[in-house]
Amino acid sequence: MITQLVDAMVSLTALMEEESERLSRAPYIPELGEIANAKLRLAGNIEAEIARLKRQGPDDWLESLEPEDRAALAEASKTLRDASIVNARILSRQIELSADMMAAIAAEAQRLTGSRSTTYGACGGIAGLDAPAPISINARL
Repeated sequence: MITQLVDAMVSLTALMEEESERLSRAPYIPELGEIANAKLRLAGNIEAEIARLKRQGPDDWLESLEPEDRAALAEASKTLRDASIVNARILSRQIELSADMMAAIAAEAQRLTGSRSTTYGACGGIAGLDAPAPISINARL
């Protein structure tokens, strides 16, 4: 009854563990977009399967599971939770590092280009404005 749900949870767990392991070794993975899409598809499969179980079964479908099925679902849920925590930490750190790097690049570009403009205010005063330096990203690296 819950085989598809447990299979999707196990697949998502394995994918998150692989992603976490690869990101801990190298800061850039060319297949990161594909991994993210696969994770989204698996999460969608899990949500769809839970919705199906709620629709087709009794209101307390979890309570009506066989003990073996309940144990398998509990184990898959626990393992998925643990993998999700590790994966979230690693991805958060990668995002922080990327944001810090982009801020440093923007600050250096602004320093080098001297992109500071001066404008007159309503009362005739002069105000300096630091305009952000244009930055483009080569996503193909």
